[in-house]
Parts: sequence; structure tokens; C-alpha cells
Amino acid sequence: MNQPNSRPTSELMLRETASQTAGPYVHIGLALAAAGNPTRDEEIWNEMARDGAEGEQIEIVGTVIDGNGDLVRDAFIEAWQADANGEYQREFDLKKPFNSFGRTATTFDHGSEWSLKTIKPGSVAHASGQSQAPHINLTIFARGINIHLQTRLYFEDEAEANGKCPVLTRIESPTRRQTLIARREEVDGKVRYRLDIRLQGEGETVFFDF
Repeated sequence: MNQPNSRPTSELMLRETASQTAGPYVHIGLALAAAGNPTRDEEIWNEMARDGAEGEQIEIVGTVIDGNGDLVRDAFIEAWQADANGEYQREFDLKKPFNSFGRTATTFDHGSEWSLKTIKPGSVAHASGQSQAPHINLTIFARGINIHLQTRLYFEDEAEANGKCPVLTRIESPTRRQTLIARREEVDGKVRYRLDIRLQGEGETVFFDF
């Protein structure tokens, strides 16, 4: 007589859940304003530098574009950068004038642009001992991406440092390097840099496997 649940153990195991993209869940937990939810009293967001921060105050803006050339309106981006002296502030405190870590997102408003208010970072030493060009590390989460993408933002007006950077110069194609260079703009007397991130297709941004 057969007993209940007498099948082999392997037949009783549940199937693995299908993998999912970031969907709206990253925004719901980490980008409350972008998701249309009330924000917390202390929120890690896109204002990395405030009044009193040492260094040149700048704004960075950009879009995220998919392989079809369409704007990705629900991308989530994390930024990690050195301060003006080339040092990373590893202890996050919203009361400080500058923090090395920030978050931003594209939305259905404001032209689907992401933005950061920060300072121009200083040069950081590479493991080889060489100086790296000033840069900001970016991590991108978006629909259709199962594993987040990592890239860098360099500055157009740091051409000499860019030409010697041990990371940037490892990209053999000069054209490909240009996908990491933010263009300088001046808006209402303030310095702004623009970097559009292309996930696939023509002009695809260089992504790193750090």
C-alpha cells in the first residue's frame, strides 16, 4: 500500500523561482521619492555635497538609454567617489557637508534625467601606484538587467589626467573611452557635467567587471 508523500524526495522539491529584474522594488526601498512614496527623515539621495563642502561644487546630469534608443525611465544609480583631496569618506553621515556615497534615479518627469549634486573629486592612487584621473564610480540597476552594471564617469576638462589614467587608458579604443567622458556645461553660471549612459547598441557605454 502506498503511503502519502512516498515519492522520491527529488520529486517533492519545489522548482527554482524564475530570476527577476530589478523592477520597481529597488525604487520602493531605496528611491522613495522616485517611486512616489513618502521619504524618510534621513534619506541617502543625490545631494552628496552641501554648502561648506571643500572643493568645486558641480552638478552631474544624464539619461539612461536602452538598446532600442529609448529612454529608461526607471533606472536607479548609485555613486561612489573621492572627496576633493582624493580620499573616500567611508563613514556616511548626512550632517557632514560631503559624503562619498549617493543615489539617484531617472523618472517620468524632468526629461527622464538623473542628477547628482556633488564636488569635483580629487585624484585617487591606483593599486600600481599611478594616479587615476578624477572620476566617479557608478552602479546601474534597471529593467532588463539581472546583474547590476558598473561604470565610471570621467571629466572632459581633465584631458591630461585622462590620458595618463591607468584604468581609462586600458580601454584600447579611443572612441569607446569617450563613452565615459562627461561633457562640461555652464548653466546659470554654475558648472554642470552631462553623461548619457547607453546600455546596448551603438555607442554602448563601457562597463567594468570590478
